Amino acid sequence: MEIMAYQPYFDPEFESLIERIHPPRVCIDNDTCQDCTLVKVDSANKHGILLEMVQVLTDLDLVISKSYISSDGGWFMDVFNVTDQLGNKLTDQTLLRYIQQALCTNRRSISKEVEVCPCPKKNGWPRHVSTEHTAVEMTGVDRTGLMSEISAVLSDLGCQVTAAMAWTHNTRVACIMYIEDASKGGRITDPNRLAYIEEQLEIVVEAHHGEGERRSVRLTAPMAGKTHTERRLHQLMYADRDYELCRGCDGSFGHWKGCSGIHVCIESCKEKGYSVVNVRSLDRPKLLYDTVCALTELQYVIFHAAVSSKGAFADQEYFIRHEDGCTLDTEIERRRLTRCLIAAIERRVSHGLRLDICTKNRMGLLSDISRVFRENGLSITRAELWSNGERASGTFYVMDASGHEVNSNTVALVRQEIGGSSLVVNNSQGSSSSLSRSSSGSLDERPKFSLGSLLWSQLERLSSNFGSIRS
Repeated sequence: MEIMAYQPYFDPEFESLIERIHPPRVCIDNDTCQDCTLVKVDSANKHGILLEMVQVLTDLDLVISKSYISSDGGWFMDVFNVTDQLGNKLTDQTLLRYIQQALCTNRRSISKEVEVCPCPKKNGWPRHVSTEHTAVEMTGVDRTGLMSEISAVLSDLGCQVTAAMAWTHNTRVACIMYIEDASKGGRITDPNRLAYIEEQLEIVVEAHHGEGERRSVRLTAPMAGKTHTERRLHQLMYADRDYELCRGCDGSFGHWKGCSGIHVCIESCKEKGYSVVNVRSLDRPKLLYDTVCALTELQYVIFHAAVSSKGAFADQEYFIRHEDGCTLDTEIERRRLTRCLIAAIERRVSHGLRLDICTKNRMGLLSDISRVFRENGLSITRAELWSNGERASGTFYVMDASGHEVNSNTVALVRQEIGGSSLVVNNSQGSSSSLSRSSSGSLDERPKFSLGSLLWSQLERLSSNFGSIRS
């Protein structure tokens, strides 16, 4: 007897039904606060919506100084305090319209008008893996010269690198390169050619690794779906288990005082059925994005949150449950989340001398730049390169092969070989704040920071009277 199994039918459009019935409302308010612009979002809730909102703002290099979040009862309400990189309010009408449209538009049907990003840099940088590029994804042990050899092989195989981004953390490296056919232009779709390119890259990566050392090389053909580049880097490093060496300060978890590292404290709020996660760290660009990305990728739902900064430090408080409704009840779960949050924050921290490059775009550019670094004994700790028409720009953080600072003689040689006018040495080792622009403060100055006393009063005051853009 043949047994037939039946499953209920789900309309693929049902998932977005509520969002289409109740699309997000966005108010951009330049009147309430003297020193920042308020971006207030009122929307039907869905998993990952907070990450999408933060992603839109951070892609524009905006500074989020505070945020108050509530998403109970199937509805999402958030208030972002934002400025530009110079600490000014947002007054450009094109930028304001872009923010409002990007936050309101369903990601599946984003309009051409919204895709025109008002940030010149982002027009040349593919924020998403899309149908326009073939992506090379690589993870492995961080070794000097690895990027140089990979990019050289791609150049020899007739592949033009249009953009690349690489992070290093805990002796591991993750890299994404977007390539196109150097002779014809456009994406590479021939499966045989893709397989051959992947095979040659695997040989290079294998040569940099010992027996048993983890590594991966993967080419992805153009896809209809879109994945944010930096989110994909987080996914790659998590899959590579870079978090395994992460611990709390001085080897302890949940310890608030005594050092200036990253502190994570996870407690239980049994009366409300939440786990409460407090994160305290040095402030830096895209800190909120990286933390929310880690929680989202681990399938945690953020029901309430408040983030703020004082001096050079940022405090984040999240009331969460796992997507299945469970809280963090065991020490193993809390330790794993602690390590993953610390790793997500540490991955983007910049180490070494910053070198900014702006030059004419050409075949093999990344190969030439990384070769110069390798031949002068420099190791790349973080990299970002993108092309925009005939110009190419990038930022590289480098150290010597022993992990020490780069001396001035080496810098002079590198500038001479790359081209003095094309390379700018940025001596500032720190980075502008994402939750704050200030550069002073200490851990001992931790303010009293509680969702109960802060979130509801601020959210109620700031989220009333949602309306149109005001400037």
